[in-house]
Amino acid sequence: MSVGALGQARELIGSARGLYSGDAGVRAQLDGCAERMEEPLRVALAGSLKAGKSTLLNSLVGQDIAPTDATECTRVVTWYRSGATPTVTAWYDGDRTANVPVQRREGSLSFDLGGLTASEVDRLEVEWPARALRHTTIIDTPGTSSLSRDVSARTLRMLTPEGTASGADAVVYLLRTLNASDVQFLGQIGAHVGGESGPLGVVGVVSRADEVGAGRIDAMMSAKEVAARFAAELELTGLCQAVVPVAGLLALGARTLRQSEYAAFRALAEVPADDLQLAMLSADRFARPDSPLPVDAYTRGQLAHRFGLFGIRLAVALIKLGTPDSPTLAAELVERSGLDELRQVIDVQFGQRADQLKAHSALLALERVLAADSGSEAGRLLVATKRLLSDVHGFQEIRLLGRLRSTQIALSDEDSVRLQRLIGGFGIAHTERLGLDPDAGFAEQRDTALAAVRGWRAWAEHPLVDRFTSRACAVAARSAEGVLAELAAR
Repeated sequence: MSVGALGQARELIGSARGLYSGDAGVRAQLDGCAERMEEPLRVALAGSLKAGKSTLLNSLVGQDIAPTDATECTRVVTWYRSGATPTVTAWYDGDRTANVPVQRREGSLSFDLGGLTASEVDRLEVEWPARALRHTTIIDTPGTSSLSRDVSARTLRMLTPEGTASGADAVVYLLRTLNASDVQFLGQIGAHVGGESGPLGVVGVVSRADEVGAGRIDAMMSAKEVAARFAAELELTGLCQAVVPVAGLLALGARTLRQSEYAAFRALAEVPADDLQLAMLSADRFARPDSPLPVDAYTRGQLAHRFGLFGIRLAVALIKLGTPDSPTLAAELVERSGLDELRQVIDVQFGQRADQLKAHSALLALERVLAADSGSEAGRLLVATKRLLSDVHGFQEIRLLGRLRSTQIALSDEDSVRLQRLIGGFGIAHTERLGLDPDAGFAEQRDTALAAVRGWRAWAEHPLVDRFTSRACAVAARSAEGVLAELAAR
């Protein structure tokens, strides 16, 4: 969906608002469509109970802003938005609101609902001064496999509401295993978020990835194998663009690493390997008051709580390998937690396509409004809306970028990078797609795009190229044609 198409989407919604100016109910829906296109991208975190959604949210934001204990608040859909000061508001009984105090108990954040219960609260809205929330609204949802049907239903109502567009533009779905309920729920999300185009903004996360290998130093390698298997299975159904393993607890601990914790890790690195291994057979054993380790019991307990045994083992190993200071250790731990990879995937799949995903959500909502009206003017707008929704090449790019993470392509490493760049893997500006300097002139961009069309079209039609590679090259050629078309329209 091009920049021009975004303008057309706004015009269509504007025309529909004029058509239904006398219908307050429909006008309110259309006002919501228009407002949604101007809001930050909405990314929902979904998954089964205790999958680690709140911990992952905190690690993405880089601050402890979401309660992680199993309290009433984790049973409510919670919206996290950018705000000047930390405030939490509970919405209940339709349009009533109540301020919710933010408390910290023994280092853990909690929201006090006061006299309200989770069953009474429609949603919580959290405003927080976090850089990560400036361009993205993150929605934390209750577990989809909760023993309470009402709790699971809240997530479904937000992501797959009856008769209107999904409340989210994109979804990060956390997996511990891949069972039938996960596949069924991903199918529902894909159908609702993507409409007839299928799932557009759905990324899978093997959450609590360090537990896959029982906290061993090689746990993330095991988690990567699990993620590759999940990706291969989901690829057959087209339900997910990528699957990434993330150790959320380690990621959060690393992003909020304190100097005193670094000092504790350095002290533990001086302990003989066999003695440390024996002391770390379990978290309880590691935190025992009578342990001879050169770190006090309270600090050891906090390290286990904030980093897990895997994080402690990894931090000690990195220090032994020469990590010189706290900032370097934090960066190394974040990278090894899988968070950097997830953030890159989110940026490529969601962030750079934010306008496209928001416009698609708004157009799906507009389509549902117009389809309920048999009038001729509504019919004309509906045809135009369907035409814009059928402009699916950008969505093909998103899916291909996800497939390239798990499927071998029959191209050289250099050509594979060129293809990823052309389909928007490193940015969607013309010069970024074409691998040119940002100041490259019109003629250079045009000539490079034309050469790309010819080159990738030839690869796509080569008789010895496998089906997946041929299809990928055809998508790349179409991307280059899109660049040419937009250059010609200037």
